[in-house]
Amino acid sequence: MPILGLAPSSAPIRPAHFDIEAIIRPNILSLQPYRCARDDYKEGILLDANENALGPSITDLPPDLEEAVLNRYPDPSNDHIKAKIAALRGLPGVDHVFLGVGSDEVIDLLMRICVTPGKEKILITPPTYGMYSVSAQVNDVGVVKVPLEVSGDAGEGGLKGRFSLKVDEVKKAVDADPSIKLIFLCSPGNPTGTTIPVDAVRTILDYPNFKGIVIVDEAYIDFAEDDDSAVSLIKDYANVCVVQTVSKGFGLAGIRLGIALAQPPLMQVLSNTKAPYNISAPTANLALAAFSSSSISSMKAKAATLVASRTKLLQSLSTFPDLGPPLGGNVANFVMIPILAKDGSGQPDSARAQKVYKALAEENGVVVRYRGNELGCAGCLRITIGSEQENAVVLEKLSAVLKEL
Repeated sequence: MPILGLAPSSAPIRPAHFDIEAIIRPNILSLQPYRCARDDYKEGILLDANENALGPSITDLPPDLEEAVLNRYPDPSNDHIKAKIAALRGLPGVDHVFLGVGSDEVIDLLMRICVTPGKEKILITPPTYGMYSVSAQVNDVGVVKVPLEVSGDAGEGGLKGRFSLKVDEVKKAVDADPSIKLIFLCSPGNPTGTTIPVDAVRTILDYPNFKGIVIVDEAYIDFAEDDDSAVSLIKDYANVCVVQTVSKGFGLAGIRLGIALAQPPLMQVLSNTKAPYNISAPTANLALAAFSSSSISSMKAKAATLVASRTKLLQSLSTFPDLGPPLGGNVANFVMIPILAKDGSGQPDSARAQKVYKALAEENGVVVRYRGNELGCAGCLRITIGSEQENAVVLEKLSAVLKEL
């Protein structure tokens, strides 16, 4: 069954074992998308959508919203924003881009269009982002877990180090369970701060026994190197989807804009399935400004500052006798540090870490994240890189709390 809204193409599909029409749920393929008023006409005297022609009732409109036409439904496609994202990420055009309400909507929608509730599954690689499992449970989708390498015997990250992807184990899981439709890889990982090498992703894409789609979640990619991104695989692989966001590198967590990047067939199916006006006018206006050339330069400069601050923070933390070496590749805007036992054994202590976490938040006004319950993260606190002043306070307060507990 052809994908509605997608022009027929005779171009060969790579890899040869992938057929997107076999991956998308039949009821989604046959779905007639809701056609909203702004799909037909965007200009003129607009009396077709039952909007309030007298405008919003806000008496003191904030200046940053004056440009948004708030009484009208927003653009359902936002091609002007997609064009800027495609140019930034080196993709051919707007048909390679989808926008969602945060990356969480993208993740949820990918499950809804691909994975049959109660029958099919996703694969995740713990420790990883918790929303994959939450979305799976909401959608009545099974979860297969293939843990990352948690031993640090081969160093941090890379092909074999701590938090690296166990490619052979992923293949075994796929062989054992053909109901796996999506594989979620987080790179740089949360909470691992570790990138998955593009070659490791490519190996999964090329594996003929896996007929589904590999989702690479790159929320933190703007703190990594350019060649760490799996976007480079999109031109050659129809079975990869890269998920990004403006929440981290762009510093726009409050506007809730997520991004999916892939070849046009998958992007068209997502567009056919989404709610008609999922991106609000204020979000669209701010996103358009965020992808201007000057804003992109500002984003890169701030990301570089945070990376430099991360290095400085790690150097300072390395002098704390009650802390172990940082875990992971440290290529995001956070670090993950194990709290060691008070007895001098050198072992991570989750109970003590939990106490330190609570004391920092409740008695010192410093909120970090306890990650000691995650696989391979015993005793760990995840600390976001703050401003120079915030980092100084973190060091001061953490030192004091460690002496008390």
